[in-house]
Amino acid sequence: MVGEKIKRYRLEKMYSITELAEKAGVSKSYLSYIERGIQENPSMQVLSRLARTLGVTVEELMGDDSQETESHGLVDEEWMGLIDEAIRSGISKKEFAFYLDFIKFRNRNEN
Repeated sequence: MVGEKIKRYRLEKMYSITELAEKAGVSKSYLSYIERGIQENPSMQVLSRLARTLGVTVEELMGDDSQETESHGLVDEEWMGLIDEAIRSGISKKEFAFYLDFIKFRNRNEN
């Protein structure tokens, strides 16, 4: 369902529903209807705005989930190696969470 995908991508970007609506030029209530499945067939114009704002394609919003699993659901070996190296270097979960929060903060402020 397109609404679930939009919500998932929005949360990955750490946007509130208000932030995404403002950035995409879509009303907050309409976006909420889409995410909750009340509006199941948003226009291509709205989908295009949302996709562009979320950094994905319209096809990704409307495509099947099997393609998404390949790109989003699996952690590749390089990521696992980086995580292992961080653990071996003595990074704590609290420090790792701090770095993640910093990166999220930086990404929000770059846009």
